Amino acid sequence: MRRFRGYIFDLDGTIYLGGRAIPGAPEMVRCLRQAGRRVMFISNKPLEPRERYAEKLTRLGIPTDPADVLTSGHVLGCWLAAEAPGARAFVVGEPPLLAELAAFGLQITNDTDHSEEADFVVAAFDRTFDYGKLNTAFQAIRQGARFVATNADRTCPVEGGEIPDAAAVIGAIEGCTGKQVELVAGKPSSLVIEAALARMGGLSPEQCLVVGDRLETDVVMAQRAGAASALVLTGVTRREHLARSSIQPDYVLESVADICSV
Repeated sequence: MRRFRGYIFDLDGTIYLGGRAIPGAPEMVRCLRQAGRRVMFISNKPLEPRERYAEKLTRLGIPTDPADVLTSGHVLGCWLAAEAPGARAFVVGEPPLLAELAAFGLQITNDTDHSEEADFVVAAFDRTFDYGKLNTAFQAIRQGARFVATNADRTCPVEGGEIPDAAAVIGAIEGCTGKQVELVAGKPSSLVIEAALARMGGLSPEQCLVVGDRLETDVVMAQRAGAASALVLTGVTRREHLARSSIQPDYVLESVADICSV
């Protein structure tokens, strides 16, 4: 695995779990950097901007620049800014995502009387999701708004288990509108890995290893792009899940700490 020139790491369940680094993760990243390898971090969780993730990684012993982090919210913001500059968006998400999308020049309609007139409805991981948000999204889509999402993870790994993620929000909106989400910016979308490769100096997918804890996002994204994949067993996926799945990674590791020892 040390033959690769670029390494793309998932965060939750891969590099850290909750507020603690996976044992050996800081040393592994240091090992790769000292060997001259490029390292990128990707999170499907749109709860914080890239700067906060970089601060957390640095606090956990992995010094990181915000430019080395990609989130599904950031990738979606880039896509929306290119697709429809200045568009109005109603966001089913938490305040940091609203601020991040506004920084791309989008008009966030959540605090106006015209939310139902939005050009886009954005679905995301939202721990404040309620009937009011669902109804506003429903009305906006009925009036012609396009429906997009940051990510489609079913659950988010936390210490002691998992909690519902953005798939629950997407499912609720799809269920009442009868309209399927048009675009999901996060993994396994090609938008994410293309952005990561560009930030690593234009490395090709074949030169990179994608490391994560989910088969349906991390591993599928790597396979679609033509990159190698490594599944770690410190997050959502267990060996029994792997045995039942048609999605098979190139490597299976107990944790990311194993990368520099293989």
